[in-house]
Amino acid sequence: MHYGDDRAARELARVVNEEGAALVHDHAHRFGLLATLPLPDLPGALAETRHSFDELGADGITLHTHYAGRHLGDPFYEPLLAELDERSAVVFLHPTSPPCWEATTMGHARPMLEFPFETTRAVTNLVLNGVLDRYPRIRFILPHAGAALPAVADRVAAFAFSTGDPPVDVRCALRRLYYDLAGFPLPRQLPALLTLTGTDHILYGSDYPYTPDWVVHGLAETLVSSTVLSTEQWQSVLRDTASALFPRFAPQP
Repeated sequence: MHYGDDRAARELARVVNEEGAALVHDHAHRFGLLATLPLPDLPGALAETRHSFDELGADGITLHTHYAGRHLGDPFYEPLLAELDERSAVVFLHPTSPPCWEATTMGHARPMLEFPFETTRAVTNLVLNGVLDRYPRIRFILPHAGAALPAVADRVAAFAFSTGDPPVDVRCALRRLYYDLAGFPLPRQLPALLTLTGTDHILYGSDYPYTPDWVVHGLAETLVSSTVLSTEQWQSVLRDTASALFPRFAPQP
């Protein structure tokens, strides 16, 4: 949302959010709004956060893993995180291309490797810098079954214990986060994620429209037919976790 011009970024974020709010107004039980912020313009982001929640009734906020090279967890974001914590906000975190991606992609598509590693990098920074402990009311949703976090959690925890002052409880912090199942969670990633957190912190995600509809259907069918989740666990992933995060969508008795 930002291309080097703070004013233009603020105007674009406002237009996008107000159009999204209009869509929600017309189809309140079908759509929700995760507002966009004009970061790295911090004053603009704070103003747009307040407008989105107070005037537009946003359901949450979307943040990227970094802005202008500053990953989430950097002290730069403290005023915004304090605002989001005070509102017990739902924050959907999504990766973007890392700084110097030209040197790391080896010519391959950036979403293949760079996006999962970006998510892992940003969340590790949030955990090790104590952000999740300072702002425990923010409910972060991570995409793609937690990216590489299920695989590297124990490694990060070991380093945090040996070098942190005071040590950070990495496993506890990761257990409190929420994870969607967009991408390719089977056959390996979802079983690993279940060692990190429970199904009450996992919810379905599709990545549509960036993932084509025929791929979305195929991945969903694989999830439904898998024996990794019981019927009760699948119900939690498909409906209950999202209903807890976004209660206005919960089925009415």
